[in-house]
Amino acid sequence: MNGIWRNWISYLRIRNVPQRYQSGYHPAVPLGSRILTDPAKVFEHNMWDHMQWSKEEEAAARKKVEENSAERVLLEEQVKYEREANKYWDTFYKVHKNKFFKDRNWLLREFPEILPPDQKTEEAAKELSWDHVKTNAANCFSRKHCPIVPEEKDSYQKSSGSSDGQSKAESDFPNLNSEEHRKGPLKADLFPGSKASFRILEVGCGAGNSVFPILNTLQNAPEAFLYCCDFASGAVELVKAHASYRAAQCCAFVHDVCDEGLPYPFPDGILDAVLLVFVLSSIHPDRMQGVVNRLSTLLKPGGMLLFRDYGKYDKTQLRFKRGHCLSENFYVRGDGTRVYFFTKGEVHSMFCKAGLDEKQNLIDRRLQVNRKKQVKMHRVWVQGKFQKPL
Repeated sequence: MNGIWRNWISYLRIRNVPQRYQSGYHPAVPLGSRILTDPAKVFEHNMWDHMQWSKEEEAAARKKVEENSAERVLLEEQVKYEREANKYWDTFYKVHKNKFFKDRNWLLREFPEILPPDQKTEEAAKELSWDHVKTNAANCFSRKHCPIVPEEKDSYQKSSGSSDGQSKAESDFPNLNSEEHRKGPLKADLFPGSKASFRILEVGCGAGNSVFPILNTLQNAPEAFLYCCDFASGAVELVKAHASYRAAQCCAFVHDVCDEGLPYPFPDGILDAVLLVFVLSSIHPDRMQGVVNRLSTLLKPGGMLLFRDYGKYDKTQLRFKRGHCLSENFYVRGDGTRVYFFTKGEVHSMFCKAGLDEKQNLIDRRLQVNRKKQVKMHRVWVQGKFQKPL
């Protein structure tokens, strides 16, 4: 009944919105449902969803990219950025620690696949409770658009036995950065999470902005285990030092996904989900396919690789000045970290070449607004879900 009511509300809302102000394709509600129906009200909110660009806006974006990519970074400098990539990210986390990025509490709405089957049902029941739907429906009719569901405040709870659990779990397994680990994968009965029935890997975990929302949700799912890695050792240290880190259910380790000869601390073919969110864009384009291929081998049949990253013409790309372009759609920031901007076609090709089936691949266009300065900025992200064949 809840699903029928939600679909009916969505139908009424979309039917009454002029096509000029929204994209032709409307993903499921979790991607956002604040639709701009009246351009005069654009500065009433900070973000609008499913925006359709005008021809003039797209032409201006294309011109800006042509201008800022006309001058390329010298080859010797590009080699340095590639060779010392981990150093730049280590410095980033030493400076910003865990204060730069916000916790991704939206992850579970966008990617319910990172939850065990029983947990998905439970979370869906919470999200689609009758009171929740009625409240949003009333807002839809009264304001002719649905507000974005506010992110819940952090509710991480310190486990009374977390310190004991962490020390015990770490003592049970070999040092993940030891020379023995580099020589080959761990034995089947030794790897962290070997007793779990549902396993997740987050690649490029940073300071844990995805790790802890996930762990918070998995508190009541003892059968689930989360692996998370980053090639910046400082970032991994921040994760392991966090009060909510539970080694009994999470294994954080330093790992360079571009090093194809470096094994993971678990066997191939055991993961139910791999989370690749705003990570692949920091890797040199020539190495991306190899990274995706390797991650594909970690999935079990039916496992999902979940992807979200910057899209071409995102405001971040348009803000680059001349002299920061490394190659087409690939730039270096002032701090030495790099970023690539994807097209939908590139994403499709890359993941399908890795032997995965495309289940979702879309462009998420939003309009970000600075109400104080009366400035409008287009955000463009690519989101995809790719499954390993059964």
